[in-house]
Amino acid sequence: MSRKLFVAANYTFLALLSLLCLLPLIHMFALSLSSGSAASAGQVGLWPVEFNVASYQNILAKPEYGAAFLISVERLLLGTAISLFLTIITAYPLAKETYAFQFRTFYAWFFVFTILFGGGLVPWYMTIRQLGLMDTIWALVLPGALVVFNVILLLNFYRGLPKELDESARMDGAGHFRVLWSIIVPLSKPALATVGLFTMVSHWNNWFDGLILMNRPENYPLQTFLQTIVIKRDMRFMSSEDAELLRLISDRTSAAAQIFVASLPILLVYPFLQRFFIKGIVLGSVKE
Repeated sequence: MSRKLFVAANYTFLALLSLLCLLPLIHMFALSLSSGSAASAGQVGLWPVEFNVASYQNILAKPEYGAAFLISVERLLLGTAISLFLTIITAYPLAKETYAFQFRTFYAWFFVFTILFGGGLVPWYMTIRQLGLMDTIWALVLPGALVVFNVILLLNFYRGLPKELDESARMDGAGHFRVLWSIIVPLSKPALATVGLFTMVSHWNNWFDGLILMNRPENYPLQTFLQTIVIKRDMRFMSSEDAELLRLISDRTSAAAQIFVASLPILLVYPFLQRFFIKGIVLGSVKE
């Protein structure tokens, strides 16, 4: 009986917690479909007031939006692939024991040092500029291609795998690359899904580097474009029809629409990675 009460209480608590997480999203969605006057007056709760889609029209009905969306998709796909590749080949040697990789401790502390100390924004910008990456997709992809936190997460997962797999493969004549790509990587799907999700969210949500590293607005990724249009109300992208449309919306409805447009791709991807996500982050965080 006590077990049933515990399970019922647990499910009730989790249901309430889920509801608390969903209510703000529902409110934001209702806000994005309401009129600007109703939103400014605080009349919108969980249901739209004076229903309209003007906020979404302001964002979606622009040719610049489609270009920015494609740039973000390109950044997402290219950046995630490069980041996963670099993370895999970096975490593999660092997961070895000291007798197998003599300089493991040195390189491990070298990477940890980069977490504690950074060069700063100005040297970061000057380096990218000197390399000739300004106004290119590579400026959005390469500077953050290797995230040390993801390396630590993945190497801890590698260290939790049975060492007998590596030893038996080496006895059969397999080299390090064959062991890594034929054995280790296929067994690391939960951790790779976790790292991949972190990377995708980071690339999709980042707007600051696009604002700093892109001199031409047509090269802005989606988040930078939305930040410029919706928040700053940059008049370079607005026509007379846009000005008329803006009378139907407010800053609050525009911000709500921005959140949903920007979050939708990640919300569509997450359900497919959820079953790997929890397992990967737990297994990758309890090993030393």
